[in-house]
Amino acid sequence: MKILVTVKEVATVEDEFEIEGTEIASQYLGADLNEWDDYAVEEAVQLQEAGLADEVVTVTIGPEECEQTIRQALAKGADRAVRVWDDALEGVDLLDVNAKTEILSAVVEAEDPDLVLTGVQAGDDSFGATGVSLAEEIGAQWGAVVNSLEHDLEDGVASVRRELEGGVEELTEIDLPAVLTIQTGINEPRYASLRGIRQAQRKELDVQALADIGIDESAIEAQLELTEMYEPESESDATIWEGSADETASELGDLLREKGVTQ
Repeated sequence: MKILVTVKEVATVEDEFEIEGTEIASQYLGADLNEWDDYAVEEAVQLQEAGLADEVVTVTIGPEECEQTIRQALAKGADRAVRVWDDALEGVDLLDVNAKTEILSAVVEAEDPDLVLTGVQAGDDSFGATGVSLAEEIGAQWGAVVNSLEHDLEDGVASVRRELEGGVEELTEIDLPAVLTIQTGINEPRYASLRGIRQAQRKELDVQALADIGIDESAIEAQLELTEMYEPESESDATIWEGSADETASELGDLLREKGVTQ
């Protein structure tokens, strides 16, 4: 069985930052593997360690600068990686779900995996529709927000537990091939060992342009436009007193009486 995991490098932001136009100033930005994707990679590697998968392949859409971040997945046990990038993507401010679906479905068609794992959402743009959209495009069954997956996959069936609204959980069975979006907490992602990091540098990372996977540039034309970025205003009713407990106790008592809080 082959498992394909979609992964993404996401921007991390310092507590204090500045906005320049529609972007956060680069000096306040870092980069890391998307948190939800980290859990998806761990789930795939555990399935391989259980003897159920022969190969774990990751795929990402991103420029060369993201390779070191993406190699984290290789260091944690993935066998090889595919990175899709093209000059046509350079000027796209916000790659929407439709464009991601077109690209990822082309890779899925070429790789022909039995199981596709994605993170529930991305930590930067908070899109949470790519996995389900991908399943619809390739005609596969899907399970969203999966927080438990039985590792036997008996008779080509995935037994999963899904988070629903209001704290409700659903137990269901999904026939493979399938796409599952993985929720945080389904497992405990491992740290990459020093040996794994060294091995990751020697593992295959195949770079594909849009033409290589049969995608026309028109398919990734942006349907979304980022028009403004700003830090939302926050309001707080908190009252803070300075001084010792003896000095502030009476002020706290007055406030509680004013708010109607009585013993």
